[in-house]
Amino acid sequence: MIRELKNNSCNLAAIDIGSNAARILIKSVTDKYDDNQHTLHYKKLQFLRIPLRLGIDVFSIGKISEEREKQLIRTMKIFRQLLIIYNVEDFRVCATSAFRDAKNGKRIRHYIQKNLNLDIDIITGDEEARILRDNNVPIAGNLLYMDVGGGSTELSLVCDEKLIKSRSFNIGTLRLLNNSVSEEDWEQMKATVKEMIDGYDNVQIVGSGGNINKLYRLSPKRNRKKDTLTVVALERLYKHLSSLTVEERMEQYDLRPSRADVIVPAAQLFLMVADIAKAESISVPTVGLADGIVNELAEKIFLTE
Repeated sequence: MIRELKNNSCNLAAIDIGSNAARILIKSVTDKYDDNQHTLHYKKLQFLRIPLRLGIDVFSIGKISEEREKQLIRTMKIFRQLLIIYNVEDFRVCATSAFRDAKNGKRIRHYIQKNLNLDIDIITGDEEARILRDNNVPIAGNLLYMDVGGGSTELSLVCDEKLIKSRSFNIGTLRLLNNSVSEEDWEQMKATVKEMIDGYDNVQIVGSGGNINKLYRLSPKRNRKKDTLTVVALERLYKHLSSLTVEERMEQYDLRPSRADVIVPAAQLFLMVADIAKAESISVPTVGLADGIVNELAEKIFLTE
């Protein structure tokens, strides 16, 4: 906890070690305290995404390979330097599905902690869902928060800002690409989603993750004022992307290789849930796990007495 801050401002950071990529987000946060009320203002200083694709190893051989371990350590060294360069005063490092499942995850975590002084929290799917859910803009009504990652998908049903149910599934884009999801797993997810929303009308989907953010930006039919993407527009985009090779997607849509392959199974997952929920559109507030981590750090510093 930071005890004294100059000008009620500080730089905070989040490091998110996902199944598809590792990211660092650094923001400047200023607390404008007036009339006994705190208002936090955020300014992005740095965002860097490295496509480590740890899940490629973990979901096929059960552990992080020696080569990807080296790449991860190199990446963490770069992130550590960025924390110093930007005078970051507080930060949190979180790892998700691939680290949770990797047989050598705890050993690698210990090595990074000991040698780079980066304490990695291997968070559960429920914790991941909570961070994303709590840091999106509240919307009245029945909301199904959905985050699709490389290794897992998190769903939370929230009704009038009250959590009703939350589930985490070991079904993600890299697992689907790697044929690591059985038909039984797929059907079980569908059944669970149906059970989650049973009895709730007009369920709205709130999507998060790099893939839905990219799909939103790629669609010419998105609603910029409401930050929504219609299911019809997503279906059209999905059909077109599915008809292309990875190389063609990269060329036509200027996509990175690590996005061009996973974007199709991500769209498939969103469309499957939208079909069950009978949703006509998906809200895309473009708030990710790293944003949520920074927001929680800021609230602890400035809003906790």
